[in-house]
Amino acid sequence: MQSPGYRLEQYTQQHPQEVLLVKVVLEDQMDEVLIFKGFSSSLTSPTNFDPDMPVLPDRAEIKSIDRLVGPYNPTAPQFLQRNLSWSEMQALLVAEEL
Repeated sequence: MQSPGYRLEQYTQQHPQEVLLVKVVLEDQMDEVLIFKGFSSSLTSPTNFDPDMPVLPDRAEIKSIDRLVGPYNPTAPQFLQRNLSWSEMQALLVAEEL
């Protein structure tokens, strides 16, 4: 089974017009990860420069996912869907065969 982070990155590669804003808890810390065109970047902590190092490790607990119109504009975000649970997003990924 592929990791959640990898599956979300694959989704954004197939949907380059979308950005995913993922709220997670990792080691008792809240983090927000932006995923766009197959790449992930943390908005609240440093992101490793090595693309092989996952920004969303398997142990991260996904709290919610927002789907937005890309590219992301933090001053005027355009939401497609807000506060999706991981199970709701998984259903979308399964429908997309990811």
